[in-house]
Amino acid sequence: MDVSEAIAARVSIRAFKPDPVPEATVADILVRAAQAPSGGNLQPWRVYGIAGAPLAEFKALVAANPFGEEPEYAVYPPDLWEPFRTRRYQNGEDLYASIGIPREDRPARLRQLAKNGEFFGAPVGLFFCLDRKLGPPQWADLGMYMQNVMLLATERGLDTCPQEYWARYPKTVAAFVGLPDDNMLFSGMALGWRDPDAPINALRARRDPFDVWAELRGFD
Repeated sequence: MDVSEAIAARVSIRAFKPDPVPEATVADILVRAAQAPSGGNLQPWRVYGIAGAPLAEFKALVAANPFGEEPEYAVYPPDLWEPFRTRRYQNGEDLYASIGIPREDRPARLRQLAKNGEFFGAPVGLFFCLDRKLGPPQWADLGMYMQNVMLLATERGLDTCPQEYWARYPKTVAAFVGLPDDNMLFSGMALGWRDPDAPINALRARRDPFDVWAELRGFD
């Protein structure tokens, strides 16, 4: 599989099989992903992975606190504007439509949202953190590291779902993994093998056409 194929094949999976992923495979992905670029070679990423009994213990803690905690950052700006508001709205509608949940069925939507807290059944949960004194450029570097993780997983036949949902549980995650006080949680990620029979895994997020977001000038 080349890079173009991995990019095309990667999708956010929201229903996983319970089959375990070997520790050596996870470690190899995380190590190889560290070839991601970072300004000044700061390598700002700090990563924690949990599976097996620790993962089950962590999920129990989350289930006991369904409302979460005060996030340390806003995942979306307040009063989201166009075209971002429509993109987010349409993605949510497409997601719930894929599993037959109408807009007016709020309890069912909340139950689906809560599956984030179970890593969608994935056998591995990853947390991506960085020093809280770092700024937006280093957040971008961490994002490039996470993209490498997802593409390397795809190359190995694995699947992922990046989850900023975990911004709702900064204290729970920090305490569980022993995150130093000068570091903060950015995002989580589910890792494993997709359930091919789950309808939600057929979802493909829409992408705007090239000319909506790009311009090329000076080319022959």
